[in-house]
Amino acid sequence: MRTQNTKESYYATFDFENLRFLMLPERAVYIASNRSLFIADPHFGKAAHFRKAGIPIPESLHTEDLTKIQELIKSHNPSDVYFLGDLFHSDINESWLILDEFINLFENVGFHLVKGNHDVLPEYIYSSSKWIIHHEPLVMDKLILSHEPMKTVPEGMFNLCGHIHPGISLRGVGRQYMRLPCFFVSSRQMILPAFGRFTGLAIMKCTIADRAFVITSKKVIPII
Repeated sequence: MRTQNTKESYYATFDFENLRFLMLPERAVYIASNRSLFIADPHFGKAAHFRKAGIPIPESLHTEDLTKIQELIKSHNPSDVYFLGDLFHSDINESWLILDEFINLFENVGFHLVKGNHDVLPEYIYSSSKWIIHHEPLVMDKLILSHEPMKTVPEGMFNLCGHIHPGISLRGVGRQYMRLPCFFVSSRQMILPAFGRFTGLAIMKCTIADRAFVITSKKVIPII
């Protein structure tokens, strides 16, 4: 594994057999060999859900996330984008219409959803749009895409997943601590950070077999 420079940002790599995972500071993974972009837990619609409850969360959070996805597609030219669950946080609201219009801007890109626990919209909503829905973990050659981390990964396979919103607590000067999102990697599994920024962090505990790649605004840094 190593860190690479591209333009003004840095990404880290992790290899599993013939697959190379590019861990991007935008909190996504790209695999060039199959031209696939992977994103976990964007939680679109969460801002509108909270505003409905009287909590003033700006919709601009989601707009900025859509802009990030647009830039990722422009930079890496994927044939497919896979969302590893929790695409949409709540019941249908105006954010879904914006999201649906957004994916239609990319005629040559397939958009997939491996459903997570928050993906509870009625089936007719998904089927009336461009989305390709996967109700169970999806096998792609040596990859198994799931929302929740698999407890047991078959030999020779690698699990890409989300759900946890992994993070690491780092000790700074004195007694200061920083909590930062991370990619959390074990021998046959990678848990992606939550793409949506309006989410919490689950602080991970690393064993000798685990690796954490911390994300800053422009870098992915191997820590453990």
